[in-house]
Amino acid sequence: MIALPSALWFLPVCVPIAVWIAWSDMKFMKIPNKAVVAMTLAYAVVGLLAFPLQAWLWGWAVLGIVLLAGFVANTTGLVGAGDAKFAAAMAPVFSTGDLRLILALFCACLLGAFVTHRLAKHIPPLRRATADWESWTRKDFPMGLALAGTLIFYLLAPILAAIPAH
Repeated sequence: MIALPSALWFLPVCVPIAVWIAWSDMKFMKIPNKAVVAMTLAYAVVGLLAFPLQAWLWGWAVLGIVLLAGFVANTTGLVGAGDAKFAAAMAPVFSTGDLRLILALFCACLLGAFVTHRLAKHIPPLRRATADWESWTRKDFPMGLALAGTLIFYLLAPILAAIPAH
């Protein structure tokens, strides 16, 4: 899990970007390159403040590894290009975390996002309010929703863990 001080640095910067990406992917079935660049710049600046230098540099290596894996996944038709780019841009934030926790969190967010999205499109008031969303009629799934959720919940986890239970 990311350390609490690091999460506090990243949360106010990354949450708006993640929400933008989730919304854009549901509405247009596209993740804007501007959002991916914003996420990368957020890591460049905030990561330097939030992580020790060696961990920050390792984050750039992780970005490259995930970008390469995403490129392969995209060329084989497993994920969209925007999904691959956003996964790579957000990957450095996870570079100091436990891979098992991160993968478990992603699986939970993927399942939750898929079920919620597929159910939400059948709720008439919600559907009317978002009638122009392309994701309601497409067969493929807006993976940006699951990726954004993973980032948000990962950053919230240490904050929630620090709240004393009563």
